Amino acid sequence: MSGAADASQTNLAELSFEAALDELENLVAKLESGQASLEESISLYERGALLKAHCEDRLKRAQMRVDQIVESPQGVGLEPARLG
Repeated sequence: MSGAADASQTNLAELSFEAALDELENLVAKLESGQASLEESISLYERGALLKAHCEDRLKRAQMRVDQIVESPQGVGLEPARLG
């Protein structure tokens, strides 16, 4: 992996769900406009695929956290996440 690709991965890992989704929406708009060259379109599509996977991962992690919250007669508590 190149240094630029490493930097891209690092930046991606640091993005919040909202920031990644915003960037993804901007990429889609640029692709849909037809203003990007073929090479740029391919690069945008690759970045978009990474952003999509990142957003899905963030949502999965959030869902796991929500699933751990349970309500009982003793109040709200946490239970271990069910994997699988």
